[in-house]
Amino acid sequence: MEENVPDSRSNEESVLRDSVMVVIPALDEELTIGPVVDSLIEQGFSCIRVVDNGSRDKTGEVARKAGAVVMTETVSGYGRACWRACEKLPETIEWILFCDGDGSDRLDELDSFLDVARRADFVLGNRRHSKEVRTSMTLVQNFGNGLATFLMQVGWSYRYGDLGPLRLIRRHLFEEIQMEDRGFGWTIEMQVRAVELKARIVELPVGYRVRQGGRSKISGTIRGSVQAGSIILSTLAKFWIRKMKRKFRGI
Repeated sequence: MEENVPDSRSNEESVLRDSVMVVIPALDEELTIGPVVDSLIEQGFSCIRVVDNGSRDKTGEVARKAGAVVMTETVSGYGRACWRACEKLPETIEWILFCDGDGSDRLDELDSFLDVARRADFVLGNRRHSKEVRTSMTLVQNFGNGLATFLMQVGWSYRYGDLGPLRLIRRHLFEEIQMEDRGFGWTIEMQVRAVELKARIVELPVGYRVRQGGRSKISGTIRGSVQAGSIILSTLAKFWIRKMKRKFRGI
């Protein structure tokens, strides 16, 4: 199936939507990926790439029938799936929107992302802005996000509220970052590098639902907590060391 990347239209909001490519990494999300794609198309997003990251169900087939372009990445990894989708971007694409395929993101709130996009380079959905929303997240999610944002503040003097999957980034910033991580550290790297590159960052409060289906990439278990913590620490340590090296070299 060819991607539908329409020509620019006179309406300013439509121009922005037409310049957005949506990236959805997916793993065994047959029950939810269809409604997610449907919601995006209903809102006017026409360039949607779903990356099937080794599903054992009909995730790819359902996504394709819903209207998305389906790509396959057999090597597991959240970052690897995202990177696969970002290869060979259409020339008309100016923005990349990342979201999950499990139905947990409140995609009906994307108008607010588009409203602030023209004065930002990176728009991030913050699911942890209120106690009510935080309680919808698992213990692992709250632990990992809280740890990562605290350490980012310590190391880079910038306080994020979340590592939310719902994020909109300008293409030129994404290309300048030159993403390296191919795993769970993908989101951390993007946020750290956005700060280092002095990007215009806007965080918006967003709602969140318990995943509607599919498999969690890092399960809500003690083992998952340890794994999440390990990835967070190792990713941040790598970029902090790199930052210190640049500082000592006067770069």
